[in-house]
Amino acid sequence: MSARNRSNPLALAVLMCLCERPMHPYEVATTLRQRNKHESVRLNYGSLYAVVESLERRGLIEPKEIERSGRLPERTIYHITDAGKNEVHEWLSELLSVPAKEYPAFEAAISFLPGLPPATVVALLEERATRLELDIAAWWGSRELLQKRAFPRLFWVEGDYANDMKVAELDWVRRLSQDISTGALEGLDWWQAVHEGADGTVPPPPFDLLATEVLHSYSAEEGR
Repeated sequence: MSARNRSNPLALAVLMCLCERPMHPYEVATTLRQRNKHESVRLNYGSLYAVVESLERRGLIEPKEIERSGRLPERTIYHITDAGKNEVHEWLSELLSVPAKEYPAFEAAISFLPGLPPATVVALLEERATRLELDIAAWWGSRELLQKRAFPRLFWVEGDYANDMKVAELDWVRRLSQDISTGALEGLDWWQAVHEGADGTVPPPPFDLLATEVLHSYSAEEGR
């Protein structure tokens, strides 16, 4: 499968379920929810059936049998093909070994900080920090319960990862908020001027050509 067909983690989740045993799409969805995988992979039934159809067209899964119980609609049970198993191996290997450029909504928001006044941004960052603290505390409670029940870490390692990312984000958010509050953030004078201009005019950003070229160069390296 080409890289352009590896953009939807739900397809990988379906393949992983079918590696265990043949299932119909509804059973795949139920299995993912029971294992809390919907916290890591966006799951909705409309997308799921479209993904299943796509995987079948590509020869990665095949119908095995049609099941019917009482008056319930017929359900097609799928199994994974050898090509599908190879795809799982290659896709997982790529995801684990090659950092990919992602586009988090928060990264987009902080790239446009000047759209709001500095004081407003500080208040919003403090609100975000509080929410992150609550999320982190909730995870530690869940983690403790999982450990008490001797539930193997292999099956919740993604929760550990997500929590560590939140811990790192919390530290970063606090530092940015402090830098804005104390005036340590470079470019703050221009940012304040944008929102204090009485005539509504916006002064040009304090960029020079070299800085712009450096940013473009960094973005190009990330995209490779």
